[in-house]
Amino acid sequence: MKPSEVEVWFEDELRAGQQGTMTRVWAEKGTRPRVARQQQFTAAYVFGAVCPDQDKGAALIMPYADTEAMQWHLEEISANVAPGKHAVVVLDQAGWHHSRGLRPPANLTLLPLPAHSPELNPEEQVGRHLRESHLANRTFKDYDEIAQTCSEAWNSLVATPG
Repeated sequence: MKPSEVEVWFEDELRAGQQGTMTRVWAEKGTRPRVARQQQFTAAYVFGAVCPDQDKGAALIMPYADTEAMQWHLEEISANVAPGKHAVVVLDQAGWHHSRGLRPPANLTLLPLPAHSPELNPEEQVGRHLRESHLANRTFKDYDEIAQTCSEAWNSLVATPG
């Protein structure tokens, strides 16, 4: 297979929800700004993948992270691979990434990273960006609002060239 026939995708998941992330905020010197933090546990998972070379991405917002959700995500990535090309999907070793029930589509090959090495996956930075720019320091009414916000965050990311 020629390099021009291969797309390299990077995949990861992030959890977003009512127990959200708190980040730094701008404030006038000498003040201590308040940021709300919820105590509820409702969350959504963003299964996201990017192909930097082709400047495209594929994501699903799911209420859980398991083998079935991963299978749907692989099918979504597969649908976004250019016709006639094969994709190598680089991912970490979460349990649902190498489950026996997982059946990668024919146009995908999964390439697991070494255990405990998230710094090798650039998709980790995508998750960090989404948290810091769209998902942190927020409160959510329910799952639907969390999913909608995650969807808007992802769509904003993939609409940005580069």
